[in-house]
Amino acid sequence: MRFFKTIREDIDAIFERDPAAKNIVEVLLCYPGLHAIIIHRISHGLYKRNWVILPRLISNFARFITGIEIHPGAKIGKKVFIDHGTGVVIGETAEVGDNVTIYQGATLGGTGKDKGKRHPTIGNNVVISCGAKVLGPFKVGDNSKIGSGSVVLKEVPPDCTVVGVPGQIVIKNNKKVKSIHKNEIDLEHGTLPDPIAEELNCLQRRIIELEKKMSELERRPNDEAV
Repeated sequence: MRFFKTIREDIDAIFERDPAAKNIVEVLLCYPGLHAIIIHRISHGLYKRNWVILPRLISNFARFITGIEIHPGAKIGKKVFIDHGTGVVIGETAEVGDNVTIYQGATLGGTGKDKGKRHPTIGNNVVISCGAKVLGPFKVGDNSKIGSGSVVLKEVPPDCTVVGVPGQIVIKNNKKVKSIHKNEIDLEHGTLPDPIAEELNCLQRRIIELEKKMSELERRPNDEAV
């Protein structure tokens, strides 16, 4: 009964976060992210009983039919929504909290060859945008967002937005990202600040100022001669 209750919560998460979801039949038949989560919960249950080969075979089957690879050892919380999902990879020691949203191409990967904890821990209400890479045994705090294409290599405090390669914490308007209330996930991951673009804009403005000063200096001798 607990298993089916968890699956029901996963389905509810899809309706809460995806406006394209029309009805439960469509969600059950056409959402590979849900299929991957359901199959993972089965393989993870076997993995916790110290089975090795069968959980990996089940995981490989899920990857074949969904394009999503979740190691059976990964811990996945409640109401996790993998949207589209193609290319998502979640490593063996990764931990994903509740109400997390993961978009296509995201990776929760490890670094190095050491055994033990080597994959990230994702807090509650986190959004990991398409193509983002979170690599290493650190935590991404609750209510944070990882921007599209970002590469995160170090811990992220709660209520932060991370963008860029390597990932940088961006604070909007000198304030933390607004708190997320229960069952309210901030999915506006397409309008995140770009610190690299901001630096380039600053450099461009500085170059314009310098060119203006150079022009003034070049005209000055002519003015004095007149």
